[in-house]
Amino acid sequence: MVETELKIKQKLRRASVIHADETGLRINKRLEYVHVASTSALTHYATAAHRGHTAMDEINVLPSYRGTCVHDGLLSYSYYNQCRHALCGVHLLRELTYFEELSAETKVWAAPLKELLLEMKREVERERGEGGKRLAEDDLRSLTESYDRLVATGLEGQPPPDVPEQVRKQGRNLLLRLERRREEVLLFLNDFAVPFDNNQAERDLRMVKLQQKTSGCFRSEVGASVLPHSWLHLNDEKAR
Repeated sequence: MVETELKIKQKLRRASVIHADETGLRINKRLEYVHVASTSALTHYATAAHRGHTAMDEINVLPSYRGTCVHDGLLSYSYYNQCRHALCGVHLLRELTYFEELSAETKVWAAPLKELLLEMKREVERERGEGGKRLAEDDLRSLTESYDRLVATGLEGQPPPDVPEQVRKQGRNLLLRLERRREEVLLFLNDFAVPFDNNQAERDLRMVKLQQKTSGCFRSEVGASVLPHSWLHLNDEKAR
């Protein structure tokens, strides 16, 4: 089992693109976390008491990884600046949908940004489907300029006083993230090897969530560790 795990970690560190995610898990009524790092052929799970980069250091996949890591934007991943980062587009679409449906004021900026991300996704899929390896420079420039303009417009807008302060902060934080982490948001647009979403990691965590939903929690740390490692082994068999 240990040898299998080490081999999977080594292969993941050499992969050009990996997906990463984490989810809370009840172990003997305590909250711990399952961390996943995966590709379409390889999956590594680890349980840890923490969610942040201390746990990720201990798991030891990301510290020496130099490819592209796709994730949902948790700041702990940014600690690893030796690799490229790509933010999950589906996660961003969910956030934009929330603000699109929240009020007429937030819909003004959230709806066009959501539609633009979907348009970018369609353009990449169309070009890739036609055998292309990147978008035409004019198309890329037009989409990127639209993104910059819409984010700037959202940041310049002033929400009315009747919008709760917490909601205003959340909306502004999302827009600031789209501005400051622009390269990570748009990496899929500039590099077709990078996927739009982090569905791979989310699928890999689905069995963990299903187990938690079914039983409520694991009764021991042994039970929590054996189950992920059994999946790790099965995924490795498929990859051979």
